[in-house]
Amino acid sequence: MILTGPKIESEVKNGNIIITPFNQDQINPNSYDFRIGSKLLVYKDKILDTRNDNETIEIDIPSEGYVLQPDKLYLGHTIEIVGSNKFVPIVRGKSSTGRVGLFIHITAELIDIGYIGQYTLMLHAVQPVRIYPNMRIGQVTFWKTLGKIVLYDGKYQKGNGPQSSQVFKDFEK
Repeated sequence: MILTGPKIESEVKNGNIIITPFNQDQINPNSYDFRIGSKLLVYKDKILDTRNDNETIEIDIPSEGYVLQPDKLYLGHTIEIVGSNKFVPIVRGKSSTGRVGLFIHITAELIDIGYIGQYTLMLHAVQPVRIYPNMRIGQVTFWKTLGKIVLYDGKYQKGNGPQSSQVFKDFEK
């Protein structure tokens, strides 16, 4: 079951959901809007290798905005630190960003229970689109679980800023 906006706010106050900083104006009927931070990562090479740590370049998003180009993956991050040891967060794009052709995640909408940190956003623009630091770019929903809870303790725990892929760590060395 999905939590309603008022229930999300209640669970934040009770400490069962972490959203820092929390702003009541970002509560929706059944989600919480999150904002994009001021840093992006882009991969240096056009061809990426899943067995290696791919080099990235950091881009600061200026206050006048930054134009995302099609055929390029941008890794951004939420301003908010979000997570829960009781509920499962799901990251979603806002319809407003979708209507300008901006995807905010590629396949990683499910956030493991127990992950607490800034979310890395996998931004892809269908056509050139200008984004701004601090803009509301997506939303997170929270879902009740069934069964024994096993908390996430993986390689991306406590993410701070955009995180590049660590898939190479999954290969046996």
